Amino acid sequence: MASDRYAELAELAGSFIHEIKNHLSTLGLNLQLLAEDFQDPQSQRERRALNRVQRLQTECQHLVDVSNDFLRFARDQEVNRVPTELGKLIEEMVDFFGPTARAANIEIKCYLPADLPPVQLDRDLFKQALLNLMLNAEQAMPTGGELTIQASRTPEGVSLSLIDTGMGINPDVLARVWQPFFSTRQGGTGLGLPTTRKIIEAHGGRIDVQSEAGRGTKFTLTLV
Repeated sequence: MASDRYAELAELAGSFIHEIKNHLSTLGLNLQLLAEDFQDPQSQRERRALNRVQRLQTECQHLVDVSNDFLRFARDQEVNRVPTELGKLIEEMVDFFGPTARAANIEIKCYLPADLPPVQLDRDLFKQALLNLMLNAEQAMPTGGELTIQASRTPEGVSLSLIDTGMGINPDVLARVWQPFFSTRQGGTGLGLPTTRKIIEAHGGRIDVQSEAGRGTKFTLTLV
């Protein structure tokens, strides 16, 4: 009964967010047209008007981002797991994330044993979870640093860790990182880590975090 109720609420929330996105799309289009009208301001008044329109565009885009993140979080994850070589999947993600890391002056180091057993994964969902963790690491290292990705065999299956040399997380904040909509980053939606945990748990695994302010953060995924 509880699961049925959750599914009903998630479907209702999804429909509500889709409706909001429709209105945001109309609002964004009209703001774009308005910004074009003031593209070449001729007076102080017009420059102020353009500045206000641009601020509204930023806020509108933020609402779209929150809506998209919420839909990903609320969606009932249909996990289609297939035997996957974890090392190759990680290499694909490192290659994909590489340009972002280089632009942020972040060096990625990988330590992946050749004898890792295949893991049952939904490739697309798991890539989304990894990307969320990589982006989280990037945001924790605004002046650059190192992101280490390492894996090992365990009695349960495979352990995968992502370790950054960033700012770290204070204990009071660490206790809330899995809480939806909680974020210490300006403009953050606070749904990246909760969505990641939901994806990992949908795979029958778990995710843990260790951190110390000023000394970086380590996320560990245990996969079966």
